[in-house]
Amino acid sequence: MVTRQNSPSDAQSRRSRISAIGAYDSARSKAAGGIEDAPLLALAGGLAAGAVLAALLPTSRKEREVLGPVADRIKTQAGDAVEAAKTAGQARLDELGLTRDKGGEALRSIVEGAGDAFKASTEAAVASIRGPQD
Repeated sequence: MVTRQNSPSDAQSRRSRISAIGAYDSARSKAAGGIEDAPLLALAGGLAAGAVLAALLPTSRKEREVLGPVADRIKTQAGDAVEAAKTAGQARLDELGLTRDKGGEALRSIVEGAGDAFKASTEAAVASIRGPQD
């Protein structure tokens, strides 16, 4: 049976892991707070992110062959649908009293929380790799 002694680098790794977990928990609670304050804005942000990702993906040759003849019709209908959704969404946001400023604050909170978590995780990973500093 092999026994392993705790080395200083093991302790540093544990501290780094605990630090990363704490940063993650902090970012998660900030993001959750932002989502709870403005759930429709969070939904809109998620839809926008999905649309951007979809737009970045290239279409395949087969998709162009199949959709080519109806692409204009689809684009027109999609544009109409987007406009209708935008109008209905804005009307609902107005009903709820959600303003652009409040949405901006919620989004900033989410972005800041994610940035804080990324920074802390990166620092913890670098510290873990470098090992204990004397």
